[in-house]
Amino acid sequence: MSDRRREAPAKAAGTGKTGANGSGNAADGQAGPRSTKGAQTRARLLTAAKSVFEDTGFLDARISDIAEAAGLSHGSFYHYFDSKEQIFREIAEAQEALLTAPAPKDQEADAEDAGSGASDASDEAELSDYERILRSNRRYLERYRDNGKIMAVIEEVSRYDDHVNEVRLQRQKHFASRSEASLRRLQQDGRATADVDPEIAALALGSMVARVAELWLVEHWGDYDLDQIADQVTRLWANAIGLPVDG
Repeated sequence: MSDRRREAPAKAAGTGKTGANGSGNAADGQAGPRSTKGAQTRARLLTAAKSVFEDTGFLDARISDIAEAAGLSHGSFYHYFDSKEQIFREIAEAQEALLTAPAPKDQEADAEDAGSGASDASDEAELSDYERILRSNRRYLERYRDNGKIMAVIEEVSRYDDHVNEVRLQRQKHFASRSEASLRRLQQDGRATADVDPEIAALALGSMVARVAELWLVEHWGDYDLDQIADQVTRLWANAIGLPVDG
């Protein structure tokens, strides 16, 4: 395989071979490194690859650059990954999962949230419905902003890589399923209008937040701050479902 590969990634995922350190392809469901050292080396490669992709984009990124950034030889890369497509797909999966992951202190909480991201459950009872949606939308936008460079590359690659595109679609489906369930609860409790279809509303509102994040942070559409964006998309969200707007 050419080290400076400029064509679009192959449609199929990597072969997931296992190298000398017992490494595999997490993106393809293979087992990871068996040793602590192997896991640490693999993590170094992922961190280095993310930085290289952010700096050069996908097409111009070279495996030799990734290995060098990780402090490894060129050949060591292939003990852990088959190709730059494979390592990029794993990075994309991790980034997409991060966008909707709970806050670290609340990862064990069974949060019920109506917004785009996961909710903190520790003080959930003290928040209004609007505040819960605002907090989850803000967290999503903040994480997108903090990882804007790699998200821009993911958005680009998703246009021609089926695997990366499917990862993005799964993130959007996650939004929609959470939001639909929460909206149904609000409707059943009489706290949201019964005039909107919860499935369609969840799809539309989740897509709104995701698209706003992309336009703001990837396309650089408008000079807004995080609180302003979070406030406005949440007001639109609340108005759409007949939820009182706090403040």
